[in-house]
Amino acid sequence: MKKIQILLLCCGLLFSISCSSYKYGASAEPTQKSNLTFGVVKSKIIKGSTTQAEILEIFGAPNLVSKNKSNNEVWSYNKMSTVNKQGGTDFLFGARASQSSSAQSFDLIITFDSNDIVLDYSVVSTSY
Repeated sequence: MKKIQILLLCCGLLFSISCSSYKYGASAEPTQKSNLTFGVVKSKIIKGSTTQAEILEIFGAPNLVSKNKSNNEVWSYNKMSTVNKQGGTDFLFGARASQSSSAQSFDLIITFDSNDIVLDYSVVSTSY
């Protein structure tokens, strides 16, 4: 009887550890860190000075290119991220699994003048 209890305990511990460390939907490849952050935007973009070529070097190609009412070129960048948090499951001690998720959106909109220099920019960041 004691051997069965030890076997069940070991199986339960192994299962508990494997559940808490497994990430659902995680890819085998590491994700590349984005330069699209408020700190990078504030430190790298200077109105009246930064060029389109410099913006391309810092952030890459924009998600959307358009023109405004003044016929100035407008570039839009968007970064969406989700964070999934999972609690471990411990069947031996009766703990329940828990899961929560949150999403964040970061939008950068840059307006260029006729000489391809940053005229203005805005940042919108939301979390939900």
